[in-house]
Amino acid sequence: MNKLQKLGGAAAITEAAIYVFAFIIFGAVINNPAAEVDPSEILVHLTNNQLLITITNLIIYVLFGIVLSVLVLAIYESTKAQHITSRLAAVFGFIWVTIIIATGMTANIGLSTVITTGAENPDQAMTLWKMVNVMVEALGGGNEIVGALWVMLLSIAGLKSNFWSKALSYFGILVGAFGLCTIFPTDTFAMLFGVTQIVWFMWVGIAMIRSNDNR
Repeated sequence: MNKLQKLGGAAAITEAAIYVFAFIIFGAVINNPAAEVDPSEILVHLTNNQLLITITNLIIYVLFGIVLSVLVLAIYESTKAQHITSRLAAVFGFIWVTIIIATGMTANIGLSTVITTGAENPDQAMTLWKMVNVMVEALGGGNEIVGALWVMLLSIAGLKSNFWSKALSYFGILVGAFGLCTIFPTDTFAMLFGVTQIVWFMWVGIAMIRSNDNR
């Protein structure tokens, strides 16, 4: 159990690092062209950056999901006997793992298909690219409800069972609230959820490692 908790703590810190990596890559390295530019420019951008975008998707979605599964399991094993809410949280945690991995696979297969199609029919490729973006956003890019429920339920269980500090639990409820607000058509809450979850993952990771060391 102690080894699993230590792995879970390391996994939480890794999740925070992946979030930071994603912000850096999409904010400073991959400069996506505006939606209104010529379709051929978008195709050139996607083609020139295909390898980087593919690797990035593997890291921020597939790897993130795999590491998340370790964290969800570690938290579940240490809290399942303390409160029923933590067991319900685990359900949403593992669902989130599945959704995130599926998002990454959809994004990469969609990217490859768009580039192949664009060689013959740029307009059709752009239509397909819009569909891929909608699917990615619906699964895990712009809709964070499942992940928000996992964080919020864990935080509520933490308040009732004291397996985390109250400060961490209250902060988790705030993070979850931002995630639930991503149902509204604005990028603001998605950004707030992402930024605050970096802090939450770091905090959880440190708490789990320190708790393990004190046993």
